[in-house]
Amino acid sequence: PLEPLQAKPVPKSLRASRKNACEPEVASSLIRKIFSHYVKMPVTRDAFKIVEKCSRRYFQQLSNDLEAYSNHAGRKTVEMADLEVLMRRQGLVTDKMPLCVLIERYLPLEYRKLLIPVAMSGNKVIPCK
Repeated sequence: PLEPLQAKPVPKSLRASRKNACEPEVASSLIRKIFSHYVKMPVTRDAFKIVEKCSRRYFQQLSNDLEAYSNHAGRKTVEMADLEVLMRRQGLVTDKMPLCVLIERYLPLEYRKLLIPVAMSGNKVIPCK
């Protein structure tokens, strides 16, 4: 008769490496594409590795800050207001440069339609919340 296979215990050293392997990352190709769009000149491999490392740290810090803002507000969900507060602290959003202007300037039309309410005929506001 067939006996079920017993799972072998995983050594502690492998557990830690599996945990690190599961962390989501921004693809290197995406970082390279975005960075080369703004730099508009060749970048050495070593310089790109530093840019990639800085990008990872930036997104990690961004996520931690947004989590802290939503926790401080007593919520379990990050909202657009949290992002706006973060962008104000970074100096990206000011009284002269509101978030809507940044959205219109830097995001494609599909995202602008999702993020900025638009008045439509029939007294409807899209997107409805």
